[in-house]
Amino acid sequence: MVTALSRTGRRVFQAAVAALVALGLALWWLLTMGGEPAPHGSLTLATGVPTGVYARYGELLKQDLAHDLPDVDLRLARTEGSIDNLRQLVSGRADFAIATADAVATYEVRGEPGADRLRACARLYDDYMQLVVPKKSAVRSTKDLRGLRVGVGTDDSGVQLVTRRLVEAAGLDFHEDIRPVRVGIDQMPKLLEQHKLDAFFWSGGLPTTAVQRLAQRFPVRLVQLGDLSPALHRQGERTRYYRAAVLPADAYPLAQDGQAVKTIAVANLLVTTDREDPVTAQGITRTVIGSRDSIGRQVHAAQKVDLRTAVFTDPLELHEGARRYYLSQKP
Repeated sequence: MVTALSRTGRRVFQAAVAALVALGLALWWLLTMGGEPAPHGSLTLATGVPTGVYARYGELLKQDLAHDLPDVDLRLARTEGSIDNLRQLVSGRADFAIATADAVATYEVRGEPGADRLRACARLYDDYMQLVVPKKSAVRSTKDLRGLRVGVGTDDSGVQLVTRRLVEAAGLDFHEDIRPVRVGIDQMPKLLEQHKLDAFFWSGGLPTTAVQRLAQRFPVRLVQLGDLSPALHRQGERTRYYRAAVLPADAYPLAQDGQAVKTIAVANLLVTTDREDPVTAQGITRTVIGSRDSIGRQVHAAQKVDLRTAVFTDPLELHEGARRYYLSQKP
């Protein structure tokens, strides 16, 4: 009887040891084969004004992240635009932000606080400069804005940054030759409709909802900016992030009369800092690339997000987490 009980005890003991060994092996496999803890907690993404493409892109990205990273609570911060986004990022008020490449370069050249800590996760889509005027306006080029009330974007926006350079390229003084009205896309369409503005500049993905809706209720026209490209690039290093581009005829059908419009474009980047956890940055980058089609159905600009071009994030180097993601995608 004692012998039988001893044998039973040994079998129970051996089974317990085997279970512990199996558990240990499983834990070892998880740790050594990529089983890092999943991203979790609250994150803030700095986007832009409510009716801009940044804000809409952020809303849709939040939905996809809820599926891909269920333990991450992404909060969206409405801002004045690119420069404001970068300041929120380095101050710790935001964890990720969208900003144009020229705004990032300007932030670095100015030696703004925390500029050396900025890192990129992906090149997203391009912003297109848009000069909007009433359909019957006499304005045919930027030079014709002399003496007019022009919406130029808020002081911390990427829009105003480009607008200042375009006005200079047109041979005008930003302060003396035009009457700059420092408001964003959330106000400019209404002010134009109320005849409180004569024109406004906007930089955004195509199409921008606010411009699209304005064209549906008020006759407007897009003015070409292509003639400014040579003078713009003569301004030197600060303008190397701009490229000649074309607004396709169907971007705003009611505002273009079936005609393509020459303009300039600049890339948007998804930006973070070097203090962001690599696992989190990798997870965010994966969702940004993987959500191109789902977001692109509602924000057409997002269809341009592509794995092959996402790594070209000049002037910023890639965040370590983003680098890990891209390396994992190599065949």
